Amino acid sequence: MDDVRSSSRDAGEALYGIADLAEAFGVTPRAIRFYEDKGLLHPRRVGQQRIYTEADKRRLSLILRAKAIGSKLSDIKTFLDLYGREGEGRERQLRFVIEKTAEKIAELEDKRAQIDTTLAELKVIHDGAKERLARRVR
Repeated sequence: MDDVRSSSRDAGEALYGIADLAEAFGVTPRAIRFYEDKGLLHPRRVGQQRIYTEADKRRLSLILRAKAIGSKLSDIKTFLDLYGREGEGRERQLRFVIEKTAEKIAELEDKRAQIDTTLAELKVIHDGAKERLARRVR
């Protein structure tokens, strides 16, 4: 990797090995290879070695952020693919984000309502059991 790094510095482009990327994001190399297998990352190859660019690093950051909020891999791939080679799909990408985040917000609000209902019921059961126990103990 040192040869690649030194030549990339001369060209002005930072390059990373899979271990570098894994360490930077706190993930395993296996996870990065998984994202590659799913078509989310497209590293260059030098022999058997994967070489990642700053663009790959930004892409991995987006992937991990999307995963952290519960996005499906297929949605992440669609989002990344919509961008295009030069960002020509940015408007479509933003519309996709608006659609998917609205769906996720509605889903989470529904879950919150279900949790609130369950929590209220549990509190009624809990308080009732405490009252009944207090009457028995007296």
